[in-house]
Amino acid sequence: MKILVTGAAGFIGAFTSKKLVEMGHEVIGVDNLNDYYDVALKHGRLGWLEPLSGFQFQQLELADRDAVAALFNEHKFDRVIHLAAQAGVRYSITNPHAYVDSNLIGFVNVMEGCRHHEVEHFVYASSSSVYGLNTHLPYSTGDRVDHPVSLYAATKKSNELMAHTYAHLYRLPTTGLRFFTVYGPWGRPDMAYFSFTKAILEGKTINVFNHGKMQRDFTYIDDIVEGVVRIAMKVPEPVENWTPESGDCSRSSAPYKIYNIGNHNSVELGTFIETIEGALGVEADKNYMEMQPGDVLATYANVDDLAADVDFAPNTPLADGIGTFVDWYKDFYKVK
Repeated sequence: MKILVTGAAGFIGAFTSKKLVEMGHEVIGVDNLNDYYDVALKHGRLGWLEPLSGFQFQQLELADRDAVAALFNEHKFDRVIHLAAQAGVRYSITNPHAYVDSNLIGFVNVMEGCRHHEVEHFVYASSSSVYGLNTHLPYSTGDRVDHPVSLYAATKKSNELMAHTYAHLYRLPTTGLRFFTVYGPWGRPDMAYFSFTKAILEGKTINVFNHGKMQRDFTYIDDIVEGVVRIAMKVPEPVENWTPESGDCSRSSAPYKIYNIGNHNSVELGTFIETIEGALGVEADKNYMEMQPGDVLATYANVDDLAADVDFAPNTPLADGIGTFVDWYKDFYKVK
């Protein structure tokens, strides 16, 4: 298959592209290489992608309608895996327009390319942040998600709504993936595990929000990628006799589906920090603080439908994943 991966220089996009090429697919990877975080990491990921036979990279801004149209005119894609987005909950509070440009305008431009060129399956990244003010755990894709607490979450919820519209109007098969706190080597520096590791090794104090009384479903990058690739190969089907009143809201009478991809294991922030300390062999100096705007108290994924539909559920133990990340971090940043 020929597969478009957007955000190919990003954390999840790079590993997904690599996996697809290793499976024998032809991958066209695009990314705008913005400077939201250290661009050297993005170029580093491309450094091990571009030599791979079967991978091509193009720098492209998805908010540029004409450039996206030209991309789809040039290639006949069988699948599109849309992972490009402006990430970060707190950054969305101070820079909302970046999220509109990337997560809304860019999203529509890619879907337009899919529908005009009869792409067989449009798979896109959503987020566990869409659960917002929900308190019932574990989070299920059958739950309503109408109360986001950040603009980032609102754009991801909007993506799911727009995808359903295209599935309904144009019969474009769409699948949304709600990722739960992805971590691992080559990850994003704005994520807690990355910034904690950096600060601890530099002897700096780490800020622990809500006094550590938060929980997250930490999901290792290899598990995320396995889920993405399996789902990309499973095109959703309309559900016969489905109605909004009686049906699961993660499905539809249109070719539409939503999945959680998480480790289905919620870990308290204090335990998470202890795991990092154990891998580093260093105790952190902690500054306990109040809850930050846009944060949620807990995330915890129900992945029953993922397991049922593609026979997979993430299961990498946190200590193993953090250990691998710490080894990579020390090697990449030449820490002795």
